[in-house]
Amino acid sequence: MTYSPSLTSAFLNTKNRSDILSPQSGLCSLCSEGCEGRCELGLASVLGARTVYPTTTGSNQVASEKNYPFDYSHFNINGRVFGAVGIEEKDAHIFNVNLESEYGYENKVKTKLPLFLPALIKLNWKDYFAGAAMAGVPCVIGESAIDKDPNLEMRNCKVIKFEWLKEILESFSNYDRGYGQIILQCNCEDDMFGLPEYAIEKQGVKAIEFKFGQSAKGTQPVNKMESYEEAVKEAKMGYVVNPNPLDEKVKEAYEKGVCPNFYKYARLPMWTEEYLEKRIAQLKQIGLENVYFKMAGYDVKDIERVIKMASNLKVDMITFDGAGGGSGYSPCKMMNEWSYPTVVLEKIVCDVLDELEDGDFKPAITVTGGFASEDQAYKALALGEGNVTHIGYCRAAMAAAMASKNIGAKINEGKVPEYLKKYGSTVEEIFGDLPDLRAIYGKDANRFPPGAIGTFSYLNKLGFGIKHFAALNRKFDIKYLDRNDLIPLTSAAENLMFK
Repeated sequence: MTYSPSLTSAFLNTKNRSDILSPQSGLCSLCSEGCEGRCELGLASVLGARTVYPTTTGSNQVASEKNYPFDYSHFNINGRVFGAVGIEEKDAHIFNVNLESEYGYENKVKTKLPLFLPALIKLNWKDYFAGAAMAGVPCVIGESAIDKDPNLEMRNCKVIKFEWLKEILESFSNYDRGYGQIILQCNCEDDMFGLPEYAIEKQGVKAIEFKFGQSAKGTQPVNKMESYEEAVKEAKMGYVVNPNPLDEKVKEAYEKGVCPNFYKYARLPMWTEEYLEKRIAQLKQIGLENVYFKMAGYDVKDIERVIKMASNLKVDMITFDGAGGGSGYSPCKMMNEWSYPTVVLEKIVCDVLDELEDGDFKPAITVTGGFASEDQAYKALALGEGNVTHIGYCRAAMAAAMASKNIGAKINEGKVPEYLKKYGSTVEEIFGDLPDLRAIYGKDANRFPPGAIGTFSYLNKLGFGIKHFAALNRKFDIKYLDRNDLIPLTSAAENLMFK
């Protein structure tokens, strides 16, 4: 039995010629001499090294296609019919389940829902961040955002003008109601280019997330340069470009037409406790209020080190990203074949947190990677037993932002999708959670972008579903969720819960 996909993939828009495959290789069991090469192997024979990465990025998102043998579906949710925890029995109903919480060491961040929108800066990012503010949850601006601003200005390899950041921050702040926070993610090159100083001093950023590698990637991305001139520009900015176009021998080879492809590479993060202690102190002196870490399913010793580092440095929250989720631009096989499945990663993280000494600071923890529904969030919160405070919904929340934007556009054009006609003919009639937004913002909510309304509605639905499961277990505050709320369905699930 194999868990890996065949050589058919949405990453590369490839497919096997035959339905009969050799399971281990993923190849058709019978390769034909006349094959046109539509599988991954055939595409690689033409496009070569670039097929390590998806060829279908841009206006798309991609996610793991591997059918992992263990995930949150190996648990069912328990239920109870007696008593009420955290509330008087006379008030025990789903509407009184408290989903609010707060985290942070010095500067507390309140959240309306135990949800978190991880880093993105592509596709319908405006509504992604706006919807996060409406729902009252934190959200993160993705790494290397400066690369996407055509008007970026740098001097001596330092950011001096990144005006697009203002527009990004306003997408959240325009709807900020005192819950959640918008966070700027920084990889080691963002840090090297002075983005934190610029963001804090010039744009008023209050929170930064330091990135310890890129979840589904493991390594940082590689991008093929389309021209020698582009390679030179990126190298002069301080990026690693291979081969180095500033080298005279490489320039000579290019002029002779015998130069290999140029690739821009983002450096591997090499953070240390000593560097980050000094760096965080520097940034707090100029106005930084909250510090976040982003980590994934690396070696257990690395996970332990990051958690202990975060505890010592009083980092407010760490996001752990597990296998099975998605990413904007990751090597295809890394997305499918690297890291711990999210449910296993969560247990490892919780075990490390439980081993901290009494009195040690415990950062808030978000787990993410493949979440799309409320039952998954409830299971992850219960498995975390208070160590896990938030569940990350990245690709799913962006899908909601994109779908609702497109649906809203069709409605406003008078082309209501057939399946929605029974609900009405206008955005005000069809978007069901608009009354909840009016209760928060007033009638102006009628003019909110449909994509933002849709992101809020999706997150609102998740929260409402979590309330049902909590009430089912007679627990009326999410802080009371624990592993007694879970029923293991397999020996693997039972071992994970009780080992």
